[in-house]
Amino acid sequence: MRLYILTLFYFSANSILNVIIPLRGESLGATNTTIGLIMGAYLFTTMFFRPWAGQMIQKHGPIKVLRIILLINGLALILYTFTELTGYFAARMLQGVSTAFFSMALQIGIIDALPEKDRSQGISLYSLFSYIPGILGPLLALGLWQSGDMTGFTVVMVVIAIGTGCFGFTVKMNNGEKRSEPPKAAGGSMIFRSFGQLIHNPYLFRCSVLMLIASIVFGAVTTFIPLYAAELEQGSAGIYLMLQAVTVVLSRFVLRKRIPSDGKWHASFMMLNMLLLTSAALCVSLAVHYGAAIFYCGALLMGIAQALIYPSLTTYLTFVLPEVNRNILIGLFIAMADLGVSLGGVIMGPMADLMSYSSMYLLCAFMAASLIALAYRKEPGRWHKQVPS
Repeated sequence: MRLYILTLFYFSANSILNVIIPLRGESLGATNTTIGLIMGAYLFTTMFFRPWAGQMIQKHGPIKVLRIILLINGLALILYTFTELTGYFAARMLQGVSTAFFSMALQIGIIDALPEKDRSQGISLYSLFSYIPGILGPLLALGLWQSGDMTGFTVVMVVIAIGTGCFGFTVKMNNGEKRSEPPKAAGGSMIFRSFGQLIHNPYLFRCSVLMLIASIVFGAVTTFIPLYAAELEQGSAGIYLMLQAVTVVLSRFVLRKRIPSDGKWHASFMMLNMLLLTSAALCVSLAVHYGAAIFYCGALLMGIAQALIYPSLTTYLTFVLPEVNRNILIGLFIAMADLGVSLGGVIMGPMADLMSYSSMYLLCAFMAASLIALAYRKEPGRWHKQVPS
């Protein structure tokens, strides 16, 4: 429970920054492309550090790594309080580094600690606590922004940085001491060889493609909803993000036992998830024509899809990936999720500049729809476990 509470504290800053940064960028005259680059820098950096994080945590244990990255995270949050766009970009990268190690430490610990039948529930609860701040964070961010005084924002960032650090330094984990050395094959060269498994391992390939495209949609929502909502009559970014976060939290709690945890590919279940994602993006796109009601309906559908897709794919991979480098390969999979969220800002920003927010979200709906056939495809008999060479 202390680890879950630490997760809540750690991700509380992002629920505020995801609203403040786009609004602040627009007020400074930044284009959607620039805003997308700044927002995307966070998880783009995280993506590169995920595989290394998995290896370092396995070698040194989570506690030592956790304390170092909490200091880095605190530095990043304080950097937001006295800099502008360039400083925001640097702070996002620092956050990306710390998040790579933080999330890997907690998720690997959950996977190692729980019996197989409970893995999906453990991962879902971790994700649930990471989304709880999104319930009130966006509304707080809008309140801070509309006050016209950034002093309140400074105070909140400093309090979160200090509070997260102090609480994190008191947390204890089982097996916190230095672990036994990984096999020789698990050295740095194994990390680079493991990148090939993204293509050659059919389990990892399919899950990574699904997660990458889905995350692009999630990233586009996170980055540009604060700006798109201003174009809608009676549309509120705070209400949308709050509804989405509440839906994610409730869905992950209520539906956690429905997420498969048997190592089998449930084609109909995954197809339903992609249909939800497609419908959500379509609702957001059409909101400019049909009003706030369909906009908020998109928030509910997006929340359900986000609650189910990531833990379902992650749990499935914990069963089918070879144990010798499972942590590294799961790190690569999570890196694909990070890359997708990053690309949701980096790629969809120029699309919004060239077209409109509504057209950009329609493109997201088409991308999500393209995944339905891949999700529904049953596993051929030739898809067997592959041990890396």
